[in-house]
Amino acid sequence: MKRFWGKKGKKGKGEDNPLALSLFALSPFRLFPPFLRSLVLIATLLLFWAVPVTAEIKIGLYLPMTGPAAAMGQMVWEGVQVAHQLQPQVLGQPVKLVLVDTRSDRIEAANAVSRLIEKDKVAAIIGEVISSDTLAGVPIAERAKIPNISPTATSPLVTQNRRFAFRAAYVDDLQGKVAARFAWENLKARRVAVLIDQAQDYCVGLANFFKQEFERRGGQIVYTSYIQTGDQDFSAQISALKGGKPDLIYAPNYYTEVALLAKQLQDLGVKIPILSGDGAQVPELISIGGPAVDGMYFTALFHRQGATTELGRKFMQAYESTYKKPLDGFAALGGDSYFLLTAAMTRAGGTDGGKVAQALAATKDFAGVTGVITMGPNHNPIKGVTVIKVEKGQFVYQTTINP
Repeated sequence: MKRFWGKKGKKGKGEDNPLALSLFALSPFRLFPPFLRSLVLIATLLLFWAVPVTAEIKIGLYLPMTGPAAAMGQMVWEGVQVAHQLQPQVLGQPVKLVLVDTRSDRIEAANAVSRLIEKDKVAAIIGEVISSDTLAGVPIAERAKIPNISPTATSPLVTQNRRFAFRAAYVDDLQGKVAARFAWENLKARRVAVLIDQAQDYCVGLANFFKQEFERRGGQIVYTSYIQTGDQDFSAQISALKGGKPDLIYAPNYYTEVALLAKQLQDLGVKIPILSGDGAQVPELISIGGPAVDGMYFTALFHRQGATTELGRKFMQAYESTYKKPLDGFAALGGDSYFLLTAAMTRAGGTDGGKVAQALAATKDFAGVTGVITMGPNHNPIKGVTVIKVEKGQFVYQTTINP
């Protein structure tokens, strides 16, 4: 009241608020007795406070915005923001995005999910992007009965026997088998050396599925070696694998280690092609590896040529207009995660975790950003695997191999 009447109140002799007094002089409010003026003002304020404010629906995200996996987390975040821009409301209520940085760390990922649920009170969660960190988060969301969809975590363990865990990407057993099929049928490889980052569940799983399928087809795994995330010197492994005379190196690791491997192969004069996995599909592969990654193949989550649905084309236009760069797989799957969640909320008629999870599990023929999506067993989408080749510093679409 002091701001309206003046520093010493309505009858004080102190300095008055000129704007308030001028408005008061022009208003019929001045005709009321003093006690009625107070009652009218109180009633007006109560009426203002009684106007309902539209509740917001919070969707939490736990993503690696810093650390070794930051490039992937940042691309997913870009995609989710574009999806939110295209669809800022669900069930007539505004959607608020709440982002927590996992710092590419398992413990931080678990803490992030706990914070989103306990402090921020989110209705659903998107994240994480790598399998090991997602595996740290999903049990917490599962216990809280909060739906958690990962855009890109591909380990089968992420969703296995869980009611509230989902993914937007394909699963590693499919990707590994497709990679082996591509190596055998398209690259005509018969002897393969495998280099695995043993610190990452994703890399270990993908390598195992590849090896099983490649050997089933009659191929030979002539050398297997292990590295750790952050390793920078692969000269010992390169020297050893040459003895097996492989005609292909399968390195299903993340982009930094794959790029450094390619550079060191080139520096040592070793001309053996590399096949990798979706963890290589980031621009940093090229900025780190330079010309050395030219000719590399990798199984991919998505290529912009695959944006064939109406939503896909609309999303790609909005993304490329906003960020001035081609749409990538991580951003596209970030968008799909958001759209799958909001569509499930709409079908569920609310944000109850159990009902939203049921609606997500029942997703069928959803025309998303990356194509038409049907949720299969263990909440794994049924979809094709894209293969990309690096040519002159560009990611060039090769083919899509369906299950």
